[in-house]
Amino acid sequence: MSRTDAVPHTRSVSRPAHPVRRTLVPLAAAALGLSLVQAPAAAEAGEAAFEHYVALGDSFTAGPLIPPNAPGSDPRCLRSGVNYPRLVADALGVAEFTDASCSGAVIADLSEPQHEGLTDVPPQYDALTPETDLVSVGISGNDLGFSEIFVRCAKLSLTNPFGSPCADDYGDTLDDRVEELRGDVAQVYAEVGERSPDATVLAVGYLQILPESGGCWPTMPVARGDVAYLDALQTSLNTMIAEEAAAAGAVYVDVLERGHDVCEPAGDRWVEGVVPENTAFPVHPNEAGMAVTADRVLDELGVAPADV
Repeated sequence: MSRTDAVPHTRSVSRPAHPVRRTLVPLAAAALGLSLVQAPAAAEAGEAAFEHYVALGDSFTAGPLIPPNAPGSDPRCLRSGVNYPRLVADALGVAEFTDASCSGAVIADLSEPQHEGLTDVPPQYDALTPETDLVSVGISGNDLGFSEIFVRCAKLSLTNPFGSPCADDYGDTLDDRVEELRGDVAQVYAEVGERSPDATVLAVGYLQILPESGGCWPTMPVARGDVAYLDALQTSLNTMIAEEAAAAGAVYVDVLERGHDVCEPAGDRWVEGVVPENTAFPVHPNEAGMAVTADRVLDELGVAPADV
C-alpha cells in the first residue's frame, strides 16, 4: 500500500521578505550534514515555496481516530486526513507529500519496519529523498513512555488521589529518561540531514496534556499532587527536543500553549482526556489541536495560504 499522498498544487503561497525565525548552531549543523533552515527565496506567482514535503512522527503527528482517515494510508498507522502534516501540505500547495507518520512509532521505527506481519509498515526514513525540501519530525514521546507512565500514574492515583503517589514512585527516574534520549533524538536529525541534505527541517513539540497544577481527577485520573510533576516532565521533553533541534540547525515548533489541556471544556481543549468528548484517541490531539499545530508550523515557515 502506498504511503505517498499527492496534494494538488492548487494554491500559491505568499512569503515575507524576512528570514524564518530560528535558533541555529552553524558548526553543529554542518557536522551533522543538515542544511541550515532558512526561508526559500520569495516564490513567483503560482509557485509553491516547497515541492516535496515528508512528515515523520508518532501518533501526535498521525492523529488517530480523527475523521476522516487519510486516503490510501495503512490502517495500522491510524493517520487522519486532517492531521497537521496534511493541513500544512495543503496550505503550501506542495507537488508531492508523503505522510510517513504512524501511531505507536518510536525512534527505532524511523529506521526499521513497524507493525511487522504479512506486510510491514516501511521505515519512515524510506520516505526521504535528496529531492525532499521540507521535513517535519514529531517523535520521542513513546520512547519516553508516555502511555506507560500515564497508565501507571492513573492506577496509583486510586490509592491517594490528593497526594503524589506517582512522583513518589518514579522519583527522578523520568528526568533521567529524558536525558538518556538526547543522543537518539540528535541522531534523528543527523539521519534526516544525510538523506535530505537540502531540506528545511522542523522539530514539532507536543501539545500540552495536563494543566500546571490541580488537574481534574477522576475525569483525568492523575492525583492532584502528580499533575505538576507530569506537566514538568512533558515540558522537559519539549525543551530537550528544542535544544537538540537547535544544535542540528533545525527549527523547533513550540505548540505547548496553556489553557487547552485535557481538563478544559470540550470546546477549548486541544488534547482529549481518558474519555474523549471530541472524536480522537484518548490522551491525544483532537481536530482543533491538529489545526493549531498546522498554524504554528506555517508560522515558523513564514508562509501562509494566499487567501488568508
